[in-house]
Amino acid sequence: MAKQVWKPGTILAPVPPVLVSCSFNGEDNLITAAWCGIINSEPAKTYVSIRPERYSHHMIKESGEFVINMPSSHIIRSIDYCGCRSGKNTDKFADCKLTKEKASVVNCPMVAESPISLECKVTDIVHLGSHDMFMADIVAVNVDEKYIDEKGKFHIEKCSLAAYAHGQYFALGKKIGSFGYSVKKKASDNKKKKR
Repeated sequence: MAKQVWKPGTILAPVPPVLVSCSFNGEDNLITAAWCGIINSEPAKTYVSIRPERYSHHMIKESGEFVINMPSSHIIRSIDYCGCRSGKNTDKFADCKLTKEKASVVNCPMVAESPISLECKVTDIVHLGSHDMFMADIVAVNVDEKYIDEKGKFHIEKCSLAAYAHGQYFALGKKIGSFGYSVKKKASDNKKKKR
């Protein structure tokens, strides 16, 4: 099978189209960001990359904090809208009928309709070219209780999280495996060893 060679581009996908909420001087805003991810486990660190000309950029830079709201596919229209409109000209929370929810550590609101919200404190800002990367400590994780069972297990597969790839949105589908399943010993292997 032959592969075509393309010029360098941002085709690493899918990525989560997160709603980043931020606040500064009593004003709240939302921006959709697809350039977002985990960069470290201990301590838990994340990043979000935002163009300096975006309205949310100065709010995050000045406040030093933000919330990454991982939205479900049920609010995909709001996700798209918040990536197409500027908070300089409109209240995106009101426009999209999204509910502000008080965070536990940071002063930015969370999006109540998102099943997962990560509260973040900026540790570094890296100027990369078209975007600035806000590296941050994850200081709190908030998950919707309706996805937690009676044993305390969080069922992320029931959140209907959204994904973004090559300019299009998708709903995550069925589970096809778990970390380590390819090397996990089968019960039949253990029985053979005991014989």
